[in-house]
Amino acid sequence: MPAERRSIRGRSAVGRFPSVTLGFGEDTEEEKEEPKENNVKKRNACQEWLRKVCPCCCPKHDDVTDTEVTGVDEPSKEDGGNGEKPVPGDKELDEVLLKVKSIDLLKSKSGANRTDFEMWITLSRPFNPTSDELHLDLKTGPLAVVAKGTHVIIPLVAKLEGDRWEAAVVKQEDKKIKLLVNSPPTAVIGRYQLTVETNNQNGSASSTHDPANDIYILFNPWCQDDIVYMDSEDERQEYILNDTGRIYYGTKDQIGARTWNYGQFNDGILAVCLFVMEKSGTSPSGWGDPINVVRIISAMVNSPDDQGVLEGNWSGDYSNGTSPTVWSGSVEILKEYHKKNGTPVKYGQCWVFAGVVTTVLRCLGVPTRTVTNFSSAHDTDVSLTTDVYLDENLEPIEYLNVDSIWNFHVWNDCWMAREDLPPGNGGWQAVDATPQETSQGTYCCGPASLAAVRYGQVFLKHDTSFVFAEVNSDKIYWQKNADGTFSQIYSEKKIVGVSISTKAVGSDERSDITHLYKHPEGSDEERIAVETACSYGSKAKAYSSPTAEDVSLEVTLDGEGPKMGKDAELMITLKNSSSQQRSVSLHSQVSVMYYTGVHKATVRTDTTDIEVLPNEEKILEWTLEYKDYKDKLMDQAALMLTVSGRVKETQQILATQFSFRLRTPDLIIKPLGKAVVGEKMSVEISFTNPLPQVLKAVVFHVEGLGLLTARKINYGDIGSHATVSLTEQFIPTLSGTRKLLASLDCKQLTQVHGVSDITVEEKSNASL
Repeated sequence: MPAERRSIRGRSAVGRFPSVTLGFGEDTEEEKEEPKENNVKKRNACQEWLRKVCPCCCPKHDDVTDTEVTGVDEPSKEDGGNGEKPVPGDKELDEVLLKVKSIDLLKSKSGANRTDFEMWITLSRPFNPTSDELHLDLKTGPLAVVAKGTHVIIPLVAKLEGDRWEAAVVKQEDKKIKLLVNSPPTAVIGRYQLTVETNNQNGSASSTHDPANDIYILFNPWCQDDIVYMDSEDERQEYILNDTGRIYYGTKDQIGARTWNYGQFNDGILAVCLFVMEKSGTSPSGWGDPINVVRIISAMVNSPDDQGVLEGNWSGDYSNGTSPTVWSGSVEILKEYHKKNGTPVKYGQCWVFAGVVTTVLRCLGVPTRTVTNFSSAHDTDVSLTTDVYLDENLEPIEYLNVDSIWNFHVWNDCWMAREDLPPGNGGWQAVDATPQETSQGTYCCGPASLAAVRYGQVFLKHDTSFVFAEVNSDKIYWQKNADGTFSQIYSEKKIVGVSISTKAVGSDERSDITHLYKHPEGSDEERIAVETACSYGSKAKAYSSPTAEDVSLEVTLDGEGPKMGKDAELMITLKNSSSQQRSVSLHSQVSVMYYTGVHKATVRTDTTDIEVLPNEEKILEWTLEYKDYKDKLMDQAALMLTVSGRVKETQQILATQFSFRLRTPDLIIKPLGKAVVGEKMSVEISFTNPLPQVLKAVVFHVEGLGLLTARKINYGDIGSHATVSLTEQFIPTLSGTRKLLASLDCKQLTQVHGVSDITVEEKSNASL
């Protein structure tokens, strides 16, 4: 089936994305009809996603489902006669019990499940919501447990709220009901067994599990609340939906490229990917976290300790298998692994491991790309340096020279928020499945935050120190002394980590992403990162320790902080506690952040040299002008200032990060007149646009428990710095102190809201 590149999933997508069991039937007239909705709001989802993960093998007819009947009263001797209670016939039983006859998951190529998770359920009689109960039952893993999220009971609700397991009847035709199902953005991914259970006063019934009705839940990068959410549609098309790519090899001066067939939507690949997860022996209860899933796949794509997908071979003798250079895609490898029930496929090297990881993670819904690092170091002793040992005659000591620099090495970047790390470390994470060193006892590597690698914060998990050494370690030469010790005699600082490459978004061009892994070579920022990282390594003394640490750095803000539409002003304080003057070279970078801590864009960078007198506390005013940030903010208006520096006289390193937001104005809500139950009243809502630009298509939302139900007001445009007001009328229904809430939303400005306490009096007897 040819792959399409168009996705229709909107930004309002909810929850993790469900895929019905590997198959499509032909379109039916019933599926082409427009449903008569029961006031249940439908959610957008990704048509392309389900179209690709479900090959064409679904039967044309409705799935016939057996039903197990339970809970029917047993005969009792107390009923008289021969002690046997009359048992109703099949017809009578059908009239009292509610049994499931069939389940239709709408698997056709144009079925409703291309955009929403819907199903038709045919029952033994019409469903009566007042006397009948029905819920869906989903189970995944060998031992499904409700408390661990592997056994899910989905109730029927009157109104879908989103972000939870829930189902609602959206259409009823005689004995058939159509359900719309929502899932939470934290759901465990995997293959779920589906059954439907019914209950009423006459007994219970449960459908028999049919493997044809199994459901796959995947990560959802279209859902803003999913940890793997990616806001660029072009990048989602590339890093999730593109089933071919380019992998780079060669040397830094002679970069070659080859096309790789990822094939994540090929027939049977989704089942193989979950087979790989199952072979890991890990508990499915942890599969809702992409960090866990990425580490599992990193371990399972190689084979040394877990009988994973590929056996590595760098010997040059591939007579017992396939030479790594022969492979041109992942599909054949994964299918062979599955066919042989988990016997490692022979053979792979770094680009093969990485190609397979891209296939598996894209298939599971994690945005992933294949990355090549030229002049890639392999640090074996956690020194974060690449060490070369020489004897007294400057001859290499071969048995000690176990560190190496590869011409090229290929791994992966995957995209996710990192709520387990400090803000700013979300986004791209390095993952390496080539078995080089163990991580917590297993041959895997990552996910390591690229932001942490860039700043030398190697103490942040997972395996950041190893990735840092691959891209930015110094090559240090050590000579043996007469007493058997070694002295550092020379270092090379610019030879590791060159032309880090990946396929460009939307084209076959090479994109150089070195700047995401490291600061420019030789810059103060890059040297600070190297020395920061190596201070945590096994050879920290390779870098001069500061002769003193007598300068402190702090970032603060005044009052409640900067306001939206105005220049943002912070204070950087340098305090010299020594009796000598200090010269400090400071570097600052301010970035726009998602509220999840994922870096979106760099707004501005600055470098300045500061002289601090003895015992002086010097305050520097740092200003970010509105024009610099106005077109780059996200809906939480979050920013991060990173400041680093070095003291010239002592070589002391200074570094700090400061998160702040731009305060939005409040809506002013003023009650007009007295508030009485059952009597009409008014409120005035006023707002002043803080921006020197027009707000387009402004929408107000107003609601209040006991005051009025949620109301949406399409206001229109609001001019630059203009003040507007609107009056809303409503009739309170409950007495006491009530809160009226209002919010404003438009493309240019979000997070604007207000609240007013309104005391509602009971209606007086005189007015009754």
